[in-house]
Amino acid sequence: MRKKITSVSFLFVLIALISIGVMSCQAGKTDTAEDSVKPMITVLNPALSTNMAERIPLTPRTDTIEGKTIYLVDLQWGGPDAAYSVFEEMKEWFSRNMPSVTVEIRRSSGGPFGDDPELRKEIIANNAAGVVVGIGG
Repeated sequence: MRKKITSVSFLFVLIALISIGVMSCQAGKTDTAEDSVKPMITVLNPALSTNMAERIPLTPRTDTIEGKTIYLVDLQWGGPDAAYSVFEEMKEWFSRNMPSVTVEIRRSSGGPFGDDPELRKEIIANNAAGVVVGIGG
């Protein structure tokens, strides 16, 4: 009895596979020769180029931030009020532990993926010793 069930099961699987193969062959047929020449997808190669980007050395590290200004820039990842309090807590820490450091909190108008040229100009104009850019939370 078990041998009959196994044989019948095998036969059903074989018929199913043959049916699937026939249907996929019919679905892959094209009506004109022009259709067979057209590419179905475009593939982009993510491999690195052999040309390296120009390397620019980093700015030397500041010895101390005592008496200087730093900026905390919120990129507004989760919106304008998403965990903005993290930056306010950082500013409070500086006021308690390093009172000579001026801390400016700003929100980037460009958001997490954009640019804010006006903010960059402000930071450069105020000769900031450092900038912490990130998202709160």
